[in-house]
Amino acid sequence: MTTLPTATSSALRAARRRDQRVYTRSHPLLFALLAATRRRPVTRVGGTVLVHGTEPYRRALTRIPLDRTATGTTGGAARELSSGGALFDQEGTGHRTTRRAVAADLGTAGVERLRPVWLAVLERRLSPLGTGQAVDLVPLARELAGATVRALLGTTGDPQAIASAALAAAAAAVRDHLPGPRPPGTARTAAAATARLETLLAPAAEGTAEPGLRAVLAVAAVNTTVAALPRAAAWCADAGLWDEAADHRLRPALVDELLRVTAPSPLLPREAAADGELDGCPVRAGDRLLLVARHAVRAHDRLPDPRHPAPSAMAQLVFGAGAHACPGARLARTQLDDILAALAPHRPAVVHARVDRAAALPGWRSLTVRAAGDRSPENP
Repeated sequence: MTTLPTATSSALRAARRRDQRVYTRSHPLLFALLAATRRRPVTRVGGTVLVHGTEPYRRALTRIPLDRTATGTTGGAARELSSGGALFDQEGTGHRTTRRAVAADLGTAGVERLRPVWLAVLERRLSPLGTGQAVDLVPLARELAGATVRALLGTTGDPQAIASAALAAAAAAVRDHLPGPRPPGTARTAAAATARLETLLAPAAEGTAEPGLRAVLAVAAVNTTVAALPRAAAWCADAGLWDEAADHRLRPALVDELLRVTAPSPLLPREAAADGELDGCPVRAGDRLLLVARHAVRAHDRLPDPRHPAPSAMAQLVFGAGAHACPGARLARTQLDDILAALAPHRPAVVHARVDRAAALPGWRSLTVRAAGDRSPENP
């Protein structure tokens, strides 16, 4: 780990303590299990293989044949949301065709086309900071995500309503991912939330993507954005990283480091479709794989340092690896870069934070900030 001045190290550790609350207060048993097994790169617990190490994680995504439609996996949840044929559970030609269509909208030109949408949200939502008022970054992130999805998919639904429906659909669907019995009514709840989301995402023009794919894209974009942006801002506030956020030369590295330590999708559930091996541990067809992105990118023991960032090959793993890596990486980086640039002049401190115990991804239900000097922040 990079050696930092004592004060900086202390602030960074305090920031990490706050961020750990999104795990320990939302999924304490799961977090304890993952923490207890992380000393070994790969650990078998019955029919489940937990993958913590950086290289085993990469190999699991690129070398182990995976059943992308199995119940309890990301692809399985996506199939429930979309009635099949969605980006997360396809293989071969179908997958490549869908990815090309998505990549066209999420490449450089597509992201630049979308930027004015979220920049307008940031300008309006953050303006109270300039007059000494507090701002809750979670509603901001919801509106930003919903407005981006609306523009991306060419629909007219209300951004807050889109975000709420996408969050509700994911919260119901991902219960399949967690160890333990499936709560009753999960499928019905997910179906109702998805139907509402599809209605909100009805296209304004013909010839756009099918409803299922639109819903899956919305769920992925909204949930990761709402999880990542407030957490990243809290890290900057608690660790005193606003100077780095204000520096356009350091900010891209800071963005990568913050995405690494927040790891918005910290756990990828998969199922092996064939026998294989990970770091000496045999993997059998049908084994459940829990790929711990948080540990693979060393979010748990390597503090963010934009001056000496983690290797890009490691940091990139928060977006997956191989043919099924997340196509929204550029969008995520650009949005976080813009929100840090907008917040940096205010040097905000966190004055209130509350964990969202029901969300699909670890995050804050409320994260209120105020410009530095206006009010003493709470203790992380």
